[in-house]
Amino acid sequence: MRKLITLIMLSLAIISCNQEKKKKEEVAKDPNLEVHEKIAMANGFEKFDSISQIKFTFNVKVNDSLRAQRRWVWNTTTDKISLTEKDSTMSYTKKDSLAEDKKYIDRRFVNDSYWLLFPYQLKWSDAKLSEVKKAKAPISEKEMSMMTVSYPSEGGYTPGDSYDIYFDDDYMIREWVYKSSDGKRESPSTWEDYKDFDGIKIATMHKSKDGSFELYFSDVSIEE
Repeated sequence: MRKLITLIMLSLAIISCNQEKKKKEEVAKDPNLEVHEKIAMANGFEKFDSISQIKFTFNVKVNDSLRAQRRWVWNTTTDKISLTEKDSTMSYTKKDSLAEDKKYIDRRFVNDSYWLLFPYQLKWSDAKLSEVKKAKAPISEKEMSMMTVSYPSEGGYTPGDSYDIYFDDDYMIREWVYKSSDGKRESPSTWEDYKDFDGIKIATMHKSKDGSFELYFSDVSIEE
């Protein structure tokens, strides 16, 4: 009986892998999708509308010292967002105009959720997208497809910033380089440890080349 159960589980895993492979191939070959849309779709963008709530913890570690840890609960239906930080919980509802005391939370939520769901921002935001070219990734030094994502010089919390994103043939981002608008800062980091939450794919770990910087997500849960 145990062998039968194991065989069934193995068969289901193979079927799931085959379905996932087929889906990736369909996305990659779809002539109706532009590159940025293929990246979003490869990460499960089409599943987002069925989500009712996302929970995640945003962590930043520098040289083995935990510099930031923020726990978020985002009700995507009502846009109510709660932040727990240092044993204090604050909430707000995301809308066009925010009171000054809510901007503290919103600024951090925009940053943290941007890292969490950046592939979806390629569909949601008004970023300017460059042509795709082949380039050597800054950390792995592997040749990948590269596209620059640039934001307007006005509006938002970090106007004028840009990102060079490096992605593979499956349209999954593997590395990126953040560039500040003043040109004084460039920060390359990895996109790794992807986890699949019922079709929503999230890179849960981002590291600098020397490993001294880690930005990672823990306690991620997604509810429909």
